[in-house]
Amino acid sequence: MQRLLGRLVALVERWTMGLLAAMVVIVCWAVFTRYVLNSSLVWYDEFASYLLVWLTFFGCVVADYQRKQIAFDLLVNKLKPTARRVVDVVGEFAVLGFQFVLFYYGWILTEKMGDETAISLPWIQIAWVNAVLPITGAMLLVLSVARLIQLLTGQKITQGGHETWSGSSSE
Repeated sequence: MQRLLGRLVALVERWTMGLLAAMVVIVCWAVFTRYVLNSSLVWYDEFASYLLVWLTFFGCVVADYQRKQIAFDLLVNKLKPTARRVVDVVGEFAVLGFQFVLFYYGWILTEKMGDETAISLPWIQIAWVNAVLPITGAMLLVLSVARLIQLLTGQKITQGGHETWSGSSSE
């Protein structure tokens, strides 16, 4: 199961890199057209904003898998292993609840947007933009359930192939 999740997240990571590259190209092209060609693109800022939203949410999936989300675990790290596991399980249930809300209400929002289109890009439906909410919500739910199973069965929590970042700027 962990290997399958690792492959899925590797695909998401590549997709996220592609989104970042597309955003960089579009913004650079817009700067070039504005300052060199003296002709502004009407659509670039809206499209770049949509790419940034997708980049953020898919990046969140990768960060969650690699355990790179910001954590305040100073007190939890000082607990005995059994107490720490209990706190980790309670925390994971809280995270699971948020991810369910993201998935469920993201789905509802995506459905309600229906045929609404972007202002400067009428060929882009807003439902496509909002689809990132239930998609990443579902991915995060799967990752969280897998982590919860590891916690409840006493398995070692995998780091997604990377060490956890403490948030310190000295690392």
